Amino acid sequence: MYGCGIECFSPAKDAVNRAYGCWAQFSGDGQWAESNNHVHPRSLFYAQLAARLDKDCSAQARILPMATNATSSPTVEAAMKMAKEAYTPRLTMRKWIEDAPYTACVSFGKLKSVEDLKFKTPVQKEKEKHLFAIMNGRMQMDGRLLVGGRQEVPWWNGKLRTSYLAKAKPHITRFVPGREGLGLTDRIDSTVNYMVKNRLLVLDHNYGLWYERRRDDHERVRRRDGDAWGPFYEQPFARSGEGTAWEGLSKYDLNRPNAWYWSRLKQFAEKGAEKGLLLFHENYFQHNILEAGAHWVDSPWRSVNNINQTDMPEPVPFAGDKRIFVADMFYDISHPVRREFHRKYIRQCLDNFADDANVVQLISAEYTGPLHFVQFWLDVIGEWEKETGKKATVALSTTKDVQDAILNDVRRAKLVDIIDIRYWHYKVDGLYAPEGGKNLAPRQHARKMKVGKVTFDEAYRAVSEYRQKFPEKAVTYYAQNYPDMAWAVFMAGGSCPVIPVADEGFLNDAAAMDVEDTGTNKYRKLVKSGIGSIIYSHSEADIPVHLSPGKYILKSVDPKTGVITVIGKRLNIKDVYMLKVDKDKDCIYWFHRN
Repeated sequence: MYGCGIECFSPAKDAVNRAYGCWAQFSGDGQWAESNNHVHPRSLFYAQLAARLDKDCSAQARILPMATNATSSPTVEAAMKMAKEAYTPRLTMRKWIEDAPYTACVSFGKLKSVEDLKFKTPVQKEKEKHLFAIMNGRMQMDGRLLVGGRQEVPWWNGKLRTSYLAKAKPHITRFVPGREGLGLTDRIDSTVNYMVKNRLLVLDHNYGLWYERRRDDHERVRRRDGDAWGPFYEQPFARSGEGTAWEGLSKYDLNRPNAWYWSRLKQFAEKGAEKGLLLFHENYFQHNILEAGAHWVDSPWRSVNNINQTDMPEPVPFAGDKRIFVADMFYDISHPVRREFHRKYIRQCLDNFADDANVVQLISAEYTGPLHFVQFWLDVIGEWEKETGKKATVALSTTKDVQDAILNDVRRAKLVDIIDIRYWHYKVDGLYAPEGGKNLAPRQHARKMKVGKVTFDEAYRAVSEYRQKFPEKAVTYYAQNYPDMAWAVFMAGGSCPVIPVADEGFLNDAAAMDVEDTGTNKYRKLVKSGIGSIIYSHSEADIPVHLSPGKYILKSVDPKTGVITVIGKRLNIKDVYMLKVDKDKDCIYWFHRN
């Protein structure tokens, strides 16, 4: 701006107005910088565009040319050049526009008329259909063992700056109005491709800790208005349009599912299935109801945040005016109102994925809650399966005492397809197993108990014990030292290990093999007569391999890279083959029937 006055006042300390790079006469107590001076970049728009596209956009930028070299100590050559340039009047905006050549082509000589245009009917690509199933106690797709990593979704954080987005992780129920991409409103196809590219098998999804980012400050105070900050972490329930919730927006209606939220999950399940991906659907998120008070204040289940009279105490009983302990009340299924809302919500979780075999239902992220709520959850699932004739894939993901109590309950154990080891583990000096229903989150338990060290043997033992006791059920391991214990999980007959092998022959063989008790921890074996054997050796040893007569190819598998190398072609094995291992390190051998 030139030849004018600018007023820039700040009405309050927390409402500062700013004026940067302005040319005028000034007044006001706002924040001033580079007054009557040039600022860089010349165009904020083109700087942001270049950052977003990651390329130089100067060629397409139409910006008034301007000499900005205002040094007070130029070289002699520069001074002489600028003295010569001073004879030419400075270029004005009007003259720059008027002198600009008009280059747009308006010739219509080669254009076709509408009648001449031929439209092609788009070819619909047939969707890839895969068979997801638990067979031989393992999670498989098309008879192949499913392997790969697990991607958790962000709980609450997020920024919309370009520099931050490059480091963002996918979250399919995160919403940024008008913007798509990683860290924004994630495109479902892009999320699927991201997982395939990074060898991720499982998207472990839970709803956000709170809806919008003003709560990132972890304060508990009511917001003065609904001027919410994105990105927004959508909740399973829709807004009612009535009243005012703690964050300044309208209250939730627990009777109304959030259509956008559920459709996004459904889309991922369907498109992920085409690429062999799994959705672990955490029905609840326990983080809301324990630890920091801010975790609870914006929750849809809190009485002041919904129109449904959930009868949760108000004012909130913060412990020490800071912490929250409402898990006991939240899990209280004797309360007639909350019990019915829980029942409806669990059935919504099931209804949404009724025909998606690649979706696994888990009770809650971070679940260290009581036995009775898990019993109720499973009873609702059983009721739903009986009424609909559908089958949900259910994972039991709890503390060990609750897990064992359910598995010893014949009726409820039948509803469990997968035993998920996540909130307990064996350690070198014993067992780390917090009790359920003690109103402590996983990390709070870890502060009170010695977590200990986990090696190959401890992870193997945890998976192997459940596989032996419940051979028809799959076992997954996401506990201490995950994902480093991937080969231990694999050799114990576990599911979804993060091994680096992509060879379909190897994964097909592994899916059919059984764990063989070797009587030693020097090596572990998977064997299937007529198919072959996979051996994991820790040290130098002579290993007897019992196989049905036939010709086999012996291959080695690099445990770190998954690279497979043939080391013995067409071995003619009649009964027992003695494998001599002379390496005192972890080695993997694969006997594949030719």
